[in-house]
Amino acid sequence: MRFTYCPDCGRKLIDKVIGDEGYVPYCEGCKRPLFDMFSSCVIVLVTDGKGKVVLLRQSYISNEYYNLVSGYIKPKERAEDTAYREVEEEVGLKLKSLDFAFTRWFDKKDMLMLGFIGTTDDVELSLSGEVDSAIWIDAQTALSMVHPKGSVSYELVERLLSLKSV
Repeated sequence: MRFTYCPDCGRKLIDKVIGDEGYVPYCEGCKRPLFDMFSSCVIVLVTDGKGKVVLLRQSYISNEYYNLVSGYIKPKERAEDTAYREVEEEVGLKLKSLDFAFTRWFDKKDMLMLGFIGTTDDVELSLSGEVDSAIWIDAQTALSMVHPKGSVSYELVERLLSLKSV
């Protein structure tokens, strides 16, 4: 989101060069720049550590592809805490470990996605109202079920498979 007016005083912003950032919306009244804002979320590939992963059906996201656990980072929450929370909320699993994989910009929703691979010993899925269904499936098979190559979901499954071959 790019600011046009100051959220504090309501004044129309001007473009001002701010160091190496170049032109940035600036409030002359409050004497401060207002940098562009965007949402940040986590996406978690949940694995049992033995080659199986959890895939979700969420019709509000896709009727064609399976999804991974994901959710927005709340104010004052660490990305890791969001990942643990979302996995427990969406599929009822407690993670025993969580490894950061990468970040990716998601153009479609103008958001930064932080990818994780989480491992659990739990197998019993308990779904939230956001999840239509969920399955445990072999990670190799999951590649053909998630959004296609180039998607964050696909990259996370590929990352898990590459770690297993090391």
